[in-house]
This record gives sequence, C-alpha cells and structure tokens, in this order.
Amino acid sequence: MNIRVAMEERSYDVVVEPGARARLGDLIHVRAPRAKCAAIVTSATLLERPWFDLESGLEQVVVLVPEGEAAKTVDAYAEAVEALAAMRLSRDDVVVGVGGGAVTDLAGFAAATYLRGVGVVQVPTSLVGQVDAAIGGKTGVNLRAGKNLLGAFYQPLGVLCDSDVLATLSDRERRSGLGEIAKCWLLEGRRAKELGSTSIETLIETSVELKARLVASDERESGDRVLLNYGHTLAHALEKVALGRDPDELRHGEAVAIGLAFAARLARTLDRVDEDVVLEHDAVLDTLGLAHALPGGFEPEELLEAMAHDKKARHDLRFVLAGADGFSLVEGVDPNVVATELARFKGEP
Repeated sequence: MNIRVAMEERSYDVVVEPGARARLGDLIHVRAPRAKCAAIVTSATLLERPWFDLESGLEQVVVLVPEGEAAKTVDAYAEAVEALAAMRLSRDDVVVGVGGGAVTDLAGFAAATYLRGVGVVQVPTSLVGQVDAAIGGKTGVNLRAGKNLLGAFYQPLGVLCDSDVLATLSDRERRSGLGEIAKCWLLEGRRAKELGSTSIETLIETSVELKARLVASDERESGDRVLLNYGHTLAHALEKVALGRDPDELRHGEAVAIGLAFAARLARTLDRVDEDVVLEHDAVLDTLGLAHALPGGFEPEELLEAMAHDKKARHDLRFVLAGADGFSLVEGVDPNVVATELARFKGEP
C-alpha cells in the first residue's frame, strides 16, 4: 500500500507492505536520479539481520552508529556527518536511514545538515519507526537537557515500511510501537473492541494514514499536527528522567502508553470528559498488552520539572487532551492540578 504525504513539490510516498525494502533502488532512481552513492546509516546489530540485503543500485557505504537511544547524541551525530564527509558524499547523493526511530532520527538530521541538505530515504525497521518516527520529517538528537532539543524539520524522499522485518523484533520493541499505535487509534476515535479483529498491517496503515494527513496539513506543528503529541507531555518527562538513569529503562512507546492513560485522567479532572473516556483508554491499552500505570521510582515533582523544560512547553504546561468536541491542545494547565493528578496516578494499582 502506498500512502501519500501530500506536500506539493516535497510530496512523497510511504510504502507499507511485505518486502518494501526491495523498492529502495527504484525509489532512489526516481527521486534522486543524479545520485552516484548511498550512505547506509545503521547499527552493527541490524547489519547482521538476515533481511539486511538492501540494494540501492549505487555505490554503497555503510555508516555504523550506536545502538538504540545511544545513536541520538551530539557525539554520534558528529561522527556520522564526519563519515559522510570522509566518503565525499555530494548533494546529489543520498543518505538511507535503516533502523528504529533513533537511527532514522539521526540519519534524517545528518542528511538535513550535511552540505545544508542531501536527500534521505528512511527504511524503518521497528514498529515505532514505521508508524511514527520515520514519517513526517522530524529529525534530531538529544541534549543532556532533554529529548530532541537539537533537530530540524526535513522531509524524506520516501519511506519504506517493510512488515517482513518486524518478525525479528523482540516483544519489548513490538510493545514500544504499539504505544504509538494506541495513540493513533484513540485519536481516530476507534474502540477497544475493534482491536481484536484488526491485523498488525492494518494498524500500521491506520497510523500512517493519520500521520500523513496531519503532516501534509501542518508540517511544522503550528496547528493540527500537535495532536500527534497526545500522551507525549508526560511521556517525554518520563523518558528524560529515565534516560538520566538507564537508557534502556523505558522505551518511547512504553512511556507514551503511560502518558495516554494520564492524559485521559487529567481531562477527566478538568471536566473535559467523563469516566467512560478513561475506561476506554485503559481498555485500548490493555487490549494491546501495554502497561499504563506510573512505574515506581518516578516522583511527581521531578516529572513536573521535566515537563516544564520540554521543548514543546513554551513557558507553560501544554497537554493534548480529549474533550466534548474531540482532541485539542490545552495551554496554561495549572501545575498544581497536574501535580495532584500525578500523585493520584502514582497511587493507582
């Protein structure tokens, strides 16, 4: 299935199908016809996967980056662009990001900034990458002060979501992607009872279609694209705190699931929704096998502090919340209300 991200001259397709990675050469031929070289940005672990048989039709050079979230550091970014320079990649050539969300974020940012911009093709190999990270042109790395504070909006030439590669994912990596799928499912107003009969391919397509629609109408997140941050205010705070202790303590989708459950409870406290919305959120998360209680070791005070310094905070607390007329961005949420709700949330079983 081809899903179009319609952005005038920068439009591109997201291909969602088994074997999509085999389209890499054709995609580059059409979108970057003058390219002579492809820099394949990936990790050593992925390079050893049985499905790593990518053929760009060009001279290929592999640029190895650290595993997981360790790829999203300033040092890893600097080493990646130095590698592009060492291979004399030109503006006509392409970068190909092959990996999970961290790798595609890094590859996209390297492409956006090397020589002030070279083409990038994303081949996301994790579920969270296929439904979220590789689509929409958000690229970047983390700073010590927080996640994704150094980055750029930079649209790819195309995205190849190959469902075959998902067979090698661990259960935990799969759950991480399901957190983003749960977000899209809830934003679309879908019910938990529908999930049992829905294939993973359809879940991916539903999520990609929503993101493509919102990105096409609002590339730089000044309008409806902000809805894609549903659950992320708390999620990013959880990730920031966890990242300072152990990069593997909490995956992005795990944090998003917790953030979704909290956002429903906050909306209820603010009298925007009733208890049924909270129960439906919990039912969606339960059906997808996602834990959504606040784990031990996270204190409301440190989470509130992390939220206040998130890149999306803009000097106040902002949450995407459900309401009578659907979802919307709510600005200037009272920190005392959030702190009280966090304490209550922490006390839930």
